[in-house]
Amino acid sequence: MAVTAEMASLEESFRKFAIYGDTKATGQEMNGKNWAKLCKDCKVTDGKSVTSTDVDIVFSKVKGKTARVINYEEFKKALEELAPKRFKDKSKEEAYEAICQLVAGKEPINVGVTKAKTVGAVERLTDTSKYTGSHKERFDESGKGKGKSGRENIVDTSGYVSAYKNAGTYDAKVKK
Repeated sequence: MAVTAEMASLEESFRKFAIYGDTKATGQEMNGKNWAKLCKDCKVTDGKSVTSTDVDIVFSKVKGKTARVINYEEFKKALEELAPKRFKDKSKEEAYEAICQLVAGKEPINVGVTKAKTVGAVERLTDTSKYTGSHKERFDESGKGKGKSGRENIVDTSGYVSAYKNAGTYDAKVKK
């Protein structure tokens, strides 16, 4: 029972890494870039016994001749190929189980993702409450942009000059 649960989490990890960075990916096939990322993020590559070159060679070995991607079955074969290299002191079956435990349940790590900095001048420039003039009209009270309606000049067809204080009071003043 534990083996099937581990295989399910291994397949889930395969799908998560397969769709990483590709909006059109279905999760059924993994490309070489994502295979290398999986091996790096899950600590399959250690820099000594398993290098990024080894990972690329194994990927080329398990995929079809003209294929550019591997499916889940080929993924498991690739892990079987890498397992004895990564865990030299263990038997082939133990090494495969150990490498599956490294990968199972893992997700892609977003390292080096740029965070927006709000310090000094940037904070003042992006504070929408301090905007004046026509730029002030582009944002609502919460500071969220109004989109196109905030950028376009909407024509006022009321007949009054814009920003006229007594607009709409003509009918009340003129009696028929």
